[in-house]
Amino acid sequence: MKRRNLLMAATALSLGMGSMVAAELPPLEQKERYRVGFAQMESNNPWRIAETKSFMDTAESCNWDLIATDAAGSAAKQVADVDSMIAQGIDILFLPPREEKPLIPAVKKAKAAGIPTFLVDRSVDPAAAQPGTDFVAFLGSDFIDQGRRVAEWTIENFEGEKGIIVQLEGTTGSSPANDRKSGFDDAIAADPRFEIVASQTGDFARDLGRQVMETLLQAHPEVNIVYAHNDEMAIGAIQALELAGRKPGEDVLVVSIDGTRDALQAIIDGKMGVTVESSPFFGPLACEVMNRYAAGEEIEHWVQVQDRIFTQDNAADHIDEAY
Repeated sequence: MKRRNLLMAATALSLGMGSMVAAELPPLEQKERYRVGFAQMESNNPWRIAETKSFMDTAESCNWDLIATDAAGSAAKQVADVDSMIAQGIDILFLPPREEKPLIPAVKKAKAAGIPTFLVDRSVDPAAAQPGTDFVAFLGSDFIDQGRRVAEWTIENFEGEKGIIVQLEGTTGSSPANDRKSGFDDAIAADPRFEIVASQTGDFARDLGRQVMETLLQAHPEVNIVYAHNDEMAIGAIQALELAGRKPGEDVLVVSIDGTRDALQAIIDGKMGVTVESSPFFGPLACEVMNRYAAGEEIEHWVQVQDRIFTQDNAADHIDEAY
């Protein structure tokens, strides 16, 4: 819970400072069209592709001249992409930081250049950069809550006597990986039936998730629960389990986060138990929040996205809207 407490403390401090904090943030002039920067971290999975498409689809309806980049999984390139956008004179920046610490200089450079910045779907270390001071706000989900909800569903639905868990973590140093682990670990520890025997990064990637699962299966053949920080790694884990002769959904419970089409289909097919939604469709929300900010409204420091949960009970009802 350390990360959430830091964010809450930063928010409380900023609110206590009132208009002085608001004055520190670069303003956004109201005008017909905006030059908008969107510095995507990578495009190697359906979630990221859907997020970028959401911004591109929103550009026309929101009167944006959109400059979108792809850092190809490199925090250094993402910093360079932001530098380039600043040089091109963007009016506003939407940034999903690949990692919590390396992107802080980019956030502060944008502010120094007079560019309001909104962090999207991932945040930065709140001890080093704060909403309302260094950037306007964070748009995204409660990652701790996502992990907690997966753990609570697992506790409620696991039917065995002893749960032997392997955890596939997301990108090391990223806010969703940190928080989804924290939320899950804290909640699952409340039930003595469960033990996490291994926790290793799969970098949110399907193929790497498969490779890591293959290795962990050799070390822990007794595993009967796999918790993946995203659906891509969960699908990779299912592939590894099946190649090893295991039966996901029967002798191994697979649980995850994101709500992709492939994950919902895996739930329908009985290979996955649950996925907690983490929506990538940030374009319309970015447009709405930007317009509010330009109109002089005070923006809450965390524009929180509400996430659904998908199980056998409702996966078929939502698969047509999934990405």
